[in-house]
Amino acid sequence: MTFDDFDLDYGVLDGIESMGYRSPTPIQQQAIPTILAGHDLIACAQTGTGKTAAFVLPVLDKILQTPSGGINTLILVPTRELAMQIDQQIEAMSYFVEVSSIAVYGGGSGQSWNQQKQALTKGADIIIATPGRLIAQMQMGGLDFSFLNTLVLDEADRMLDMGFYDDLVRIISELPKERQTLCFSATMPPKIRALTKQILRHPTEINIAISKPAEGIRQLVAHTFDEQKLPLLRKILKEGDYKSIIIFCSRKDNVKRLEGELRRVGIEAKAFHSDLEQEAREVLMQAFKAKRVNVLVGTDVLSRGIDVEGIELVLNYDVPPDPEDYVHRIGRTARAESSGTAITFVNPNDQRRFSGIERMLGKKIEVMPLPEELGPPPEWANRPFSAQGRRPGGGQRHPGKKGSVNGQGSARRSSKR
Repeated sequence: MTFDDFDLDYGVLDGIESMGYRSPTPIQQQAIPTILAGHDLIACAQTGTGKTAAFVLPVLDKILQTPSGGINTLILVPTRELAMQIDQQIEAMSYFVEVSSIAVYGGGSGQSWNQQKQALTKGADIIIATPGRLIAQMQMGGLDFSFLNTLVLDEADRMLDMGFYDDLVRIISELPKERQTLCFSATMPPKIRALTKQILRHPTEINIAISKPAEGIRQLVAHTFDEQKLPLLRKILKEGDYKSIIIFCSRKDNVKRLEGELRRVGIEAKAFHSDLEQEAREVLMQAFKAKRVNVLVGTDVLSRGIDVEGIELVLNYDVPPDPEDYVHRIGRTARAESSGTAITFVNPNDQRRFSGIERMLGKKIEVMPLPEELGPPPEWANRPFSAQGRRPGGGQRHPGKKGSVNGQGSARRSSKR
């Protein structure tokens, strides 16, 4: 199957070809015809499956076939990073056609607020917005959604996890009842099901199996006490020949502390977190993409909000909250058929959580032995799994001292030529 089979506008096809797309992914094969046919859609698909193109391509085609004269499509997303990423992809896919887009998110300057307001009131074709900032703009007045044809909820489960349920309901109540609604989510918990029943009409459902990590990723696990994590990390970074590295922590305060610890031992790490001004975050991300920054420390926002090729090492300083977060995190490496390494530090308290990751993957992760100078690992690290998938023995405290970092824990319109 090729993209020509969808009978998309020639300008949209030119954009796909210029981006190097050759054949549609499974989610694109199923979603694009459904969206073009005008059906509401519930799609269970993760980041990395090609879901953005699965809704952007048919939306672009429909806008070109029936221009609305105002805001045609609203895409709601959980984070500013995802809003920016989708806006960039729309800009690339629509390069050869006259379709405008604007990313609306918080954290910017007064100038960016005014740019967003201007684009919203003039009626850009596609709005990509975080719920909080869109509501703030709506409260200022001047927004006209009467021409809206399509609503997209992207990473709907993440938006609900972040407490956006009431915001979503409020926004949707201001939209035309006669519209097409598309809901994309990595998981379908009961609250998502309840929301979709309220806002979708006889939807088509698509389920793409939970994606497993790319074959090019070498996955390793290091069983450690908390106080062994930092010296082990220093050893990995100083002795490994890695040019581009992301380190994930589960909490923002751990991100900040770990950045300081690494910089004190001569490792130029940079922390990426929500306390940074938006301009600083964008500058930092551009520096990371350009390899001017080699080590980035962040939370799970980085696992979904960026698309950077050439990341050689992903290191989970903390075990991620659930198995799907693990897949998202390590999926930052070995992209575009390249190879990479993913290492996860597991302390005694995180053992059960990591066992769930192994059960989801259907295999045990290769164990990376601790260097002798760091002392022995927790006893259970060398014991077999029990029938319930847990290692017997439970967690233990290491006799050494407590570690310093606890293991637990821009708006624009698309330019066309």
